[in-house]
Amino acid sequence: MKIGLAIDDVARAEQALSDALLEVGERHRADHDVYHLTRKLARWSQGHQAALAPFAERYGTDIDTDDVGGESGGPLRVLREKSAELLGRRPAAGLLLLRDIRKLHLLAAEASIDWTILGQAAQAAKDPELLECVTLSHPETLRTLRWTVTKLKEAAPQVLTV
Repeated sequence: MKIGLAIDDVARAEQALSDALLEVGERHRADHDVYHLTRKLARWSQGHQAALAPFAERYGTDIDTDDVGGESGGPLRVLREKSAELLGRRPAAGLLLLRDIRKLHLLAAEASIDWTILGQAAQAAKDPELLECVTLSHPETLRTLRWTVTKLKEAAPQVLTV
């Protein structure tokens, strides 16, 4: 069935969102609100991927759940942490934050669209378990989307008028 393709699309979108959230959080580590919330939202995305795994198998597709829950480590992480500390004190950090939040918004919107498509497919296929997975996961992706809008509205006036 082609539902496997929709499952794969959602899993890829959630993986991209999770990776970007962790990256942005590390880059803006000096902003504790951004750092901690991006990590929480990334865990949600990772949970969504894990929740999709049994459905991927059922519909004949394979999603990579090996990276789920993982974080980048090693020397690159230390370098990102130190860069975040330095950027947190520079005026250009605000512009970088706006660009990063914009990117997160677009990734969350893509994941939300993919959840909507998968939900429609689950209804058409009369798969109540898959529909329940969508019903539980999609609102958290929408929450990420709303956070990006709120953060953009909060940061843009401060960054662009100072």
